[in-house]
Amino acid sequence: MPQSNSILVQMDDAGVRRDGKWLIRHVDISVQRGEIITIVGPNGSGKSTTLKVLTGILKPNEGKVTGAKGLKIGYVPQNLILDGTMPLSVRRMMNLTGHIKTDAIDATMERFHIDHLADAQVQSLSGGEFQRLLLARAVLSKPQLLILDEPSQGVDFSGQMEIYDYIREYRDQTGASIVLVSHDLHLVMAATDRVICINGHVCCSGTPEGVANNPQYLDMFGPQAAQALAIYRHTHDHVHLPDGNVQHADGTITDNCHRDDGHHHN
Repeated sequence: MPQSNSILVQMDDAGVRRDGKWLIRHVDISVQRGEIITIVGPNGSGKSTTLKVLTGILKPNEGKVTGAKGLKIGYVPQNLILDGTMPLSVRRMMNLTGHIKTDAIDATMERFHIDHLADAQVQSLSGGEFQRLLLARAVLSKPQLLILDEPSQGVDFSGQMEIYDYIREYRDQTGASIVLVSHDLHLVMAATDRVICINGHVCCSGTPEGVANNPQYLDMFGPQAAQALAIYRHTHDHVHLPDGNVQHADGTITDNCHRDDGHHHN
């Protein structure tokens, strides 16, 4: 069992070895109730492996993973590929999750704006629609821990913002914990409580601002890291709307970032 009631799942000195090579080693991660953690790192650094260990899909070769009793996990894997020859509607895929009442499925589809696609074939969905379907399936059983591997891949910029809004909203409404891998640092930073940087091991962790200023993080990502931080500092309290106006954290809308014109619009 995790040592504290506030911890949902914990990796202690975990390592995974494949074909004579350590994919990750000496990884320590504790996921607190109600927090959003973003895992970052270069390609091949062990991010997806770490998520699979957290879910219990992958057993570590050394170290251990312990979870709270009765922990319910929702998981969206990276690069889920479906058989293109198998007829599968959106509603049918939602029903594959298990014994969930129709009303709950309908409400979840509506929440993720895929209710109008109920009879559409999954193979015909756009990248954003497919990712929303995967998220809807993952939250259907009301998990206490939601684990998402690149949840906005194949999604345009406005769709990415929408997906991260869903993620934050789910945490706020349910108190669930969320662990995700993402390259969209400028988007997720505003919603993330903690960033963990992995490159076979945990290089650094902490608040988004703290990690983005960490020398190891900057060495790993270079100018891209500094740019992501600059974008984060600029946008963390407001969103640029398609019409050019700006929506601020309190919901007000103005025609610029700094609200120095004094004109607010509903």
